[in-house]
Parts: sequence; C-alpha cells; structure tokens
Amino acid sequence: MPSSEFAAIPGSARAEIPGAESLRPATADDRVIATVVLRRRAELPAELVFGPETLTAQQLADRHGADPADADAVRAALTEAGLEVLDEHHGSRRITFAGPASAAGALFGTELGFVRSADPWTGAPVEHRARVGELRVPAALAGRVVAVLGLDDRPVARPHFLPAQSSSVSYTPVQLGSTYKFPAGTDGTGQTIAILELGGGFRPEELTTYFQGLGLTPPSVTAVGVDGGKNSPSQDASSADGEVLLDIEVTGALAPKANQVVYFAPNTDQGFLDALSTAVHADPTPVAVSISWGSSEDQWTEQARTAFDAALADAAALGVTVTVAAGDNGSSDGQNDGKPHTDFPASSPHALACGGTTLSGEDEVVWNSGGGATGGGVSGVFDLPDYQQDAGVPQRADGRTGRGVPDVSAVADPETGYQVLVDGQSLVYGGTSAVAPLWAALVARLAQSLGRPLGLAQTLLYADAAKATFRDITSGNNGDYQAGPGWDPCTGLGTPDGEALLAALRG
Repeated sequence: MPSSEFAAIPGSARAEIPGAESLRPATADDRVIATVVLRRRAELPAELVFGPETLTAQQLADRHGADPADADAVRAALTEAGLEVLDEHHGSRRITFAGPASAAGALFGTELGFVRSADPWTGAPVEHRARVGELRVPAALAGRVVAVLGLDDRPVARPHFLPAQSSSVSYTPVQLGSTYKFPAGTDGTGQTIAILELGGGFRPEELTTYFQGLGLTPPSVTAVGVDGGKNSPSQDASSADGEVLLDIEVTGALAPKANQVVYFAPNTDQGFLDALSTAVHADPTPVAVSISWGSSEDQWTEQARTAFDAALADAAALGVTVTVAAGDNGSSDGQNDGKPHTDFPASSPHALACGGTTLSGEDEVVWNSGGGATGGGVSGVFDLPDYQQDAGVPQRADGRTGRGVPDVSAVADPETGYQVLVDGQSLVYGGTSAVAPLWAALVARLAQSLGRPLGLAQTLLYADAAKATFRDITSGNNGDYQAGPGWDPCTGLGTPDGEALLAALRG
C-alpha cells in the first residue's frame, strides 16, 4: 500500500535504544501478540472523572467505550492482513490480536527486529522485539486507533521496593495502621482490592504463615494471569517476589477482610495496560487498585502514556481509586541528565500518587536515606489538574507548571520499614511500593464505613476540611525539592490520620 494511504499514530515514535545490540530481523515465523487501543465514542464528562458521579462498567462501555464501527474497521484490517483477533473489550476499547511479526509490521508500517538491551530494573541483558520510528495505520483507520502496544515488547517498568541494609527500627503493617489511625470498626469487609504485578509471585502457604504470625486470619487472595503472565514465585527474595509479597502482606494486614485479586502480566507497555484495564473493568468493580511499578514518564511513548491515562480515567468514572508508588530515586527518578523527573503512572492526574517518609518514633520526615529517596516533582507531560490549582505546585525550569507529585505519603524508608515474609525469610522492606498498598487498604476501609467508593480521591483530599486531617511533613528533601508547610513535591499533603479523614469525608 502506498505511504500516502497510511496515517501516523500520534505519539507512537520510538528512538533506538542506547547501547542495544541488534540480533536479527523478525520474520513470519515469529509470532506477535499485541493490543490495539481505540478512541472513545464520546469523551468522559468531567463530573464522571472528578466525581461524585460514577458509572457501571456497562454504562461506561455503552456511552464512552469503543464505537462498534471503529471496532469493525480495525477487525477487518487485522483479518485482511492475515492476523487473528484474539479478544475484544469495547468497554476498555481494546482489541488483542496475534500473528506473524512480518504481517503485523507491514500493517502498522514498521520493521520489527530482535535486540538485546538492559532491563530498566536489574540492568541485566534482556532479548526482546524492538522498533524505531512511528507506527502507521491504513488511512481508513486514521483517528480511530489511539495506540498499538506490544509490537515492541521491551521491559517498561521497575518495582519500587528496597530491602533494609541495617534496620534498627521497623514496623508491622498492623502497627502502622495504628500509627496512621486507620478507622476503628473497619477491616475492608465487602471490598475488593486489585494489585498489579509485572513479575514474581507468591505461595499461599507463606501468606498463611505471615498473617497467622500477626494474629490475623489470612485474607482471600486470588491470582489472575493477563497476556500470558502468571503467579511465578522463585526462591529469590530480591526478585520481583519481594514486590508481590510486600504488596499482598501490607494490604492484607491493613484490610484483612477485603478480597485481594492480584493481576500478573508481562513487564511491557501492553502487559501493564492490559492488567490495569482488566482489573478496573472486573466484576465486582474493585474499590482500589494498587500499583507499585513504574518508570520515568519520559521513558514511555506518548501513545502508551495516553492509553494508560485514559484507563485511569475509566477507573475514576467507575469509582475506583488507583494508588501508585511515586518512585524510590528522589527527584531525578533515576535519570542521569541532572534534571528532575517524575515517575509514571504516578504522574497521571488520575492516579493517587504515593510518596514516602522516614518514621522513627514520633519523628517523621521526608525519606532520603537508606539507599533511596521518595520520588516527587512536577510532571513534564501532564497539566496542572483542577484539584491542585491552589496547592502551590512550583514551576519547572521551563517556566510551566504541571501535575505535582505526590499527593499523599506514608513511611517508605527501608531503614524504618515494614516487616515482611518473603521466600521463607523474615525481612524488612521499604520503598514507595509499600505506600501504595497501605493507601489502597485505607481507601477500602474508608469506603466500607462511608458505604460508597472514593473514586478520584484527590478531589476530596485536597478540600480544606480533608487537608487538615494530614500530618504535614515539613522537614527534609528528595534532591531538588524541599519539604515545607502545606503540599510539597516530597510528601504531598502528608501522612494520614484515618479517623479524622473519615470524619471529614462524612462531613
């Protein structure tokens, strides 16, 4: 088909991976499984994203999901190209397809090849498919396709947990529930909390041992595989198992009667998005989704960020609060260009971004020790949301003000960290990874007491009455940013007083 009969997908361009070793071109013998993300049939009204109104999953699909005509057109193009449609979900606007890499490359105007590059978390060499340049679609699909994810299946995220090196102060999650005054008479009954994982796994018998050691009945924990991901525990506590067990154990200790559903997906932009969309559109709808994975927002393609942010907006419209770790590498977010960066998906205005503190007795300051520091700063791609208009978010070096990160915090320093059981070892872990499930558990307990979900919780938390329920962290820094009175790009609004917050939300 002549190039004039193709249209570029906005934001789909990829550059070559620095230092990657080219291995070979992809051929017809190489099978690709990828996801096409479609546009909405109608935009989401602000009152559905920012609340208090919500929709059911069916209402969202009927009013703001994929247009059936768009889905028909994409399905026909895929079939004509020799690709097989595996699944369609009009509510989340996704079509999953499979087929020869050469056919997929031809349809979307790109050449796929195999390379070896460094994993963003471990630094170890990983072989994967890659592409360079923009993706294109046949002109008949122009504007209908928002993103095509999975053709390039490089690892996209890293977990935000850290082991303690020499911790003399540590806490059980139950103790932290008392410190942060989680509402009495609540335990998560009737609520479902989803947890997203891009690797690792858990053993049910180990969870039983951990929770019985805390004097708790083990919670209901169900594993769900997405895009071929599965619950795959190893014998290595420093692997992604550490992330999985930290998330489950913190959630289960603080909301022991909530049902947990843990979604395992490959560490790719496709896997990450599909896990989120599957969780958000599940039945029953979760009250919260906890995400402890991410990477600097400028490491993502614009199409992937846009698709993921739209899925987070879906969550808000459905009444789901998505709690996301803000990162463990301070204001640089692990980038080496000397500039501040924020972590995505925490930087999405539709995510409740969770920063970290150091907690020792009554003293609580910004976490910047123990081999890490809380992420936080000002987004370079997302505009300042309405709920932060009066928060005092500073300008970036380029003179613009964007979405400020984080929104809220809790203890994250591994040297004053969480007591966990991972692959048979009693350990102390920290990182903002622990804060996301802590806040997900608090959201579940607040929703249980209120009898309604919180959805995009920031619209409530930034209100004057709710802001007064936070412990303002005014000491410390995360590199480029200093804590101070009120919201700041280190710990956001601060750490919670759950009882006072519940009273404010009732008011």
